[in-house]
Amino acid sequence: MASSLAARQAANLLRLSSPGSASHAASVIQRRGLSGAADHHGPPKVAFWKDPMSPSRWKEEHFVILSLSGWGLLIFSGYKFFTKGKNKDKQVS
Repeated sequence: MASSLAARQAANLLRLSSPGSASHAASVIQRRGLSGAADHHGPPKVAFWKDPMSPSRWKEEHFVILSLSGWGLLIFSGYKFFTKGKNKDKQVS
């Protein structure tokens, strides 16, 4: 049984490593092309400056950029607010 399994694995390896297998593999790969670009699911997405009051309609990349900018501004301003009096150095005369 072990020898038949080894023989089968060797045959599969030889078949996969043959030069004709690359062209066979290329013909088996499914190609979609541009077939998914025409059908939209849901409402169309817009840039945030065209509809600033509805984040659900924004494009995903605009939403991510604005969200990260907002969080960064919030964290930085909180840091500045809570540490504004702690970095006073002694004045050297």
